[in-house]
Amino acid sequence: MSYNTMPGKEEIAVLRALAEEYMAIATLPIQQEKVDLWKSLNRMSGQRPMVVIDQFPWNELEGANDKACVVKDPWWRAFELNLRQTIYKWKICPVDMVVEPFLTIPLSAECTRFGLHHDEESMALDEDTTARSQHYSRTLKTMDDLEKIKDMKVTHDEALSARHMEEAREIFEGTAPLKQGHGIQFHLGIWDDLSRFIGMEDVYLEIMDNPDFLHACMNRLTESAIAGIREANALQVHNDIANTCHCSYIYTDELLPGFGEGKGPVSSNSWAFGMAQLFTSVSPVTTQEFETPYISRMAQEFGMIYYGCCEREDDRLEIVKQIPNVKKISCSPWSDRKNFAQQIGPGHIMSNKPSPAFLATESVNWQEVEDDLKQTRDLAKANNVNLEFILKDVSTVKYDPSRLTKWADIAMRVAQEW
Repeated sequence: MSYNTMPGKEEIAVLRALAEEYMAIATLPIQQEKVDLWKSLNRMSGQRPMVVIDQFPWNELEGANDKACVVKDPWWRAFELNLRQTIYKWKICPVDMVVEPFLTIPLSAECTRFGLHHDEESMALDEDTTARSQHYSRTLKTMDDLEKIKDMKVTHDEALSARHMEEAREIFEGTAPLKQGHGIQFHLGIWDDLSRFIGMEDVYLEIMDNPDFLHACMNRLTESAIAGIREANALQVHNDIANTCHCSYIYTDELLPGFGEGKGPVSSNSWAFGMAQLFTSVSPVTTQEFETPYISRMAQEFGMIYYGCCEREDDRLEIVKQIPNVKKISCSPWSDRKNFAQQIGPGHIMSNKPSPAFLATESVNWQEVEDDLKQTRDLAKANNVNLEFILKDVSTVKYDPSRLTKWADIAMRVAQEW
């Protein structure tokens, strides 16, 4: 791992100014108020629905993308960018985000995933986009190819972590408290990986024509992931102080009772997230056969699990709720919200994903946006469901960031009318 270059005097001045602006936000009393609201939701006694906006089209947001950064060193430039983006989000659409009252200096920990290369072809027509399509060439074809899948390897460059912390103390002295953390948060959606190794169309064909091969692939990938999870335990580099998992805030009495108050950097004290997005096009029975046994083996290693992303879940909630330690379940635009609210029950959180397509049209129908949010809210309330709104995967706002502000205002009003 290559070492970074300490920022110069002018670059340090920029970082310090951003840190001061960040801390002015982070020390506002409302930050603790929001933590308390999130903890209430996460213990299944929410006072109202909570609201998050994440995964922005940063290429369209002037002043909050890489073009705005001045620090040359890649590691510190990424740190600068994170500060800029956090401040930007707070200014234009804070909703229920929480800005913690310290700067987190990331650990230099890495995970190799499966050590298997996948060939992809970008299908994007516009290079300046956050929503690229890819076509994948198949790399796993026969049982013999399973030997290509390696156990996940986790490494921690302790010297580099120490160097970053030392530099941070010099850069931010007297400006902001520092905390070292943010190691690895595990992505357990290994069907996303397998679809790249086999190809999306071929996965569906193999489910019908060659199920034993798919089971062998999933078993080997699961073994690999568990090896990585346990290696991260040995190194103590799990991200136990992360306050979000898959865009949702995860303050809980059990794992993260307050700002940076993790219980120790091992998997049993941490969150992970899983999904099987391509299974929105298969039956619940297929999900139970090809996903549940494998995600369950990985999920039992963790304290809590966020499950789901863009796939439909309302017709298979009884299956998903069997996953060990699952706490939050995604209700995407492809789920029937009424059925979801009726089926999820009191022991899990309905993590609703309002469609970002509303913000991508030439002109936004704001009444449609409000009516859509109210429909979800009312269905959740009628069924005594704990609800959060997460607007994510926002690939475009047509270069108009005021759309994010307007959506935020409407969503907060709808949530507060609970």
